[in-house]
Amino acid sequence: MTESSLALNRPISPWLEMGAYEALWSELGTWFKSIADKFREHPGAVPSDFVPDKRVAHTFSERAFALLQGGGVKRFGVRIHGAGDYPLQLRIADHPVEVLYYQGWWDLIGSRCVAVVGTRKPTDLAISQTKELVRVLARDGFTIVSGLAAGIDTVAHETAIALNSPTIAVIGTPLSGAYPRGNAPLQQKIATDHLVISQVPVCRYTDQNFRLNSRFFPERNITMSALTEATIIVEAGDTSGTLVQARAALKQGRKLFILENCFKVKGLKWPYSYLERGAIRVKDLDEIRSALAIPTNPGQAPTN
Repeated sequence: MTESSLALNRPISPWLEMGAYEALWSELGTWFKSIADKFREHPGAVPSDFVPDKRVAHTFSERAFALLQGGGVKRFGVRIHGAGDYPLQLRIADHPVEVLYYQGWWDLIGSRCVAVVGTRKPTDLAISQTKELVRVLARDGFTIVSGLAAGIDTVAHETAIALNSPTIAVIGTPLSGAYPRGNAPLQQKIATDHLVISQVPVCRYTDQNFRLNSRFFPERNITMSALTEATIIVEAGDTSGTLVQARAALKQGRKLFILENCFKVKGLKWPYSYLERGAIRVKDLDEIRSALAIPTNPGQAPTN
């Protein structure tokens, strides 16, 4: 029996699976790899298959729900691998997640999505380039995906919103969190009118030392790459977390675009390294459009 047919013949309770997923994360040493390994060993399994006492799963569901509600999340949804509407493009990741939390318009997952990412401290040139890049992509009908971080991410989301174009935020906190905190209103706007996605287990995030929670951010970059057909890096340093997504994009067979200005920064090594691995150097935005198979004259850009 195939995994897809198994899903069709098996009723799945989002409430139960959410709690089981949270319970799995309470086990010592658990991380995305260990959970993914568990599911690889048992194709077609769902989280509750690994939590024999369903009362435990329900207890975790109730606690996660209370934490989300206490953080101001009044309505949210979950997507479970093995049930309908789970984004199968995630399976290309090394350690694909089994459960996603979301707020907003899930249908955006089915649109053509491109990630626009970069440094938290962009130059004026990078800000200008991000705005123009998003304008071009929006005009061509792409959904802009980013990580809601300060800097390039924020500019990408805000520009898409100003253009009345869809945007998706893939965040490194639970839905009830916001990082940076100053982006909480922007996150709420995206959650209401667009789409916010989190793979972060709510209870684990709350219970563990807060310093360890920074580890969730690189993982969300890997998921962001898998969800999109291309990643575009506007500006980033040699130690930028954006490079986690660059590595993931190439490994996952996604297109990776690097804007020309990155190659002009004296002493910056990573652009040339990723160029050798298969990234695309972008001197003109039409090169992105060509690589994504977009006609050269798509019409008028959207206006706010």
